[in-house]
Order: sequence, then structure tokens, then C-alpha cells
Amino acid sequence: MTDAISQDTATPDPDGAFAALLRIEQLDENLFRGRCHAGAPMRAFGGQVAAQALTAAGRTVGAERHVHSLHSYFVRPGNPERPIEYEVDRVRDGRSYATRRVTAVQRGEVIFTLSASFKVAEETPERQRTMPPVPEPDELPDPLPAWAEADPEGYAKYALFRNMEMRFIPPDTPGLPAEIPGVPQQFVWLRTGSPLPPEDGLIQVCALTYLSDLTLAATTALHRQPHPVQRRETPTVLLASLDHAMWFHRPFRADDWLLFAQRSPSASDGRGLALGEFYNLDGELVASAVQEALLRERRP
Repeated sequence: MTDAISQDTATPDPDGAFAALLRIEQLDENLFRGRCHAGAPMRAFGGQVAAQALTAAGRTVGAERHVHSLHSYFVRPGNPERPIEYEVDRVRDGRSYATRRVTAVQRGEVIFTLSASFKVAEETPERQRTMPPVPEPDELPDPLPAWAEADPEGYAKYALFRNMEMRFIPPDTPGLPAEIPGVPQQFVWLRTGSPLPPEDGLIQVCALTYLSDLTLAATTALHRQPHPVQRRETPTVLLASLDHAMWFHRPFRADDWLLFAQRSPSASDGRGLALGEFYNLDGELVASAVQEALLRERRP
């Protein structure tokens, strides 16, 4: 399954409603079907597949439980021209926790698997890492209009970026945490490009699952090339998501600005590891993500 840095020739959401990207159809009690746009030519965008799989899992759990973690593997590239079926296995329903396993199938072949855990909310003492000091999103330029004006053809190939808002924080911004040698890092503000139902906690989490796959893998290659939104030349590195895990710590709104603080502590054996933390504007740590990506030099 491809990472979002690759080119996309289709417009995923022409009417601007981000929620449409998460829409799935229920075929049976534990069977759902959806369609995903491309993240690279003829390859479905992995963040959308993961978000739809989590949506399917959440549809089989009572509203009193919220998802707190997911672990997933990208098995085969998905075809954006064909529907994807999501088969949900109701592994366990305990008093506090519930577990679901989702298998995404296309033309009889498994392309993606996801396990998600849901729980009943409880009051306990809290602690968290402090959010790094960064400029707020309204202090940063929107890179998309400038990109569209400077390179309309190249901008059109990355149509999926028009479904959300992004603000990249320059790496030389004063006050940023010092970069550790061998550990590239990047800081990006993200939010959906259109409002989401505020009372629907599941759609907020699934939207963040989609957003989390946009820049995380690219962090592993920052020492070789910038993110595509900031890049104007042909990519030199081949990136693809191998697995993806997330933990949701506190309630949040994915249609409000969230800081994605990312770093990559290791790259070897054709793989790169990236870690990310999401903070809201109040400095609350709302979610964490970890991803391993295929990381290879692109050959002519």
C-alpha cells in the first residue's frame, strides 16, 4: 500500500466533504464495502484503507466504547478502480474492552489487516509529554496555493492534498527541539478540509487515521528529499507503508488544527521507522502513531 507522497491522478473528494472519504456501505452484519482513491498510480492510498477499516470495526461496537488503539499491516497494493470489502471479526466483547479484527479483501485477495481495541471511558490521573514550542498555524503560509500557481500540472497530480489543510514548520524555526544526529524530524499542522460531525467520536478518530499516513513515512527520507508539498522535482526515494499503529489518548477534533510532531530514529535494511505525536492547540497530547515504511533508492 503506497504512502501519500506518490502521485495521484484522480480527485478523491470533488465536493470537498472529507467525511465522504470514510464512507462505507454495510452489506451484512459484519461485512462492509468501500472505495479508496489513489495515493500513487493504480495504488490505493493506505491511510484511507486504514480509516475505512477502522470505520467498519467501529460500526460493530456500542457507542459507549471508544477506540484507543489500532495495529495494521499493508499486505498488497489496493486497486483504486475496484471496491474493497471489509470483513469484521468480533474477537471479544468484555466488560470494559472490546477487540475487533478487520480483513480488507479485493478480488479474493487480502490487501490489508487491522486489529483495533475499544474501551469504556474512565477517570484516572493523567500526565503527558509537553508539546514542543512551534508557531501556530495562522502564522504559517498555506503551501498549496503557491504550489498550484507555480506548478499547476504537478499540483493536479497530488489531488488528495486538497482534502485537508497543512502548514509545514520550517526546520530552522527558532525554538524547535534540536535535531539529534541521525534522527530527522518534521513538524506539520494538519486538519480536515471540511467540518466533521462534532458528536461523532468515531469519525474524528478515523479522520485522524487518514491524516496520519500523509507525512509519517516521508519523515524517514527527509535527509534525502523534502515532502512532496515542498518538492518540485522527481522523487529520488521509493516509499510505501508496511505497517501502521496508533494510540488515541484524549478526545479531539480532526477538523481543528493538530500538530504532528514526527521523527525517524532508524533506517536500515530497506526500511525506515517513524514516530509521531499529535497535539491540539491547547497543547494536549491526543494521539501517537508509529509506522515502518519501505525505503529504497528509486532506480531509473
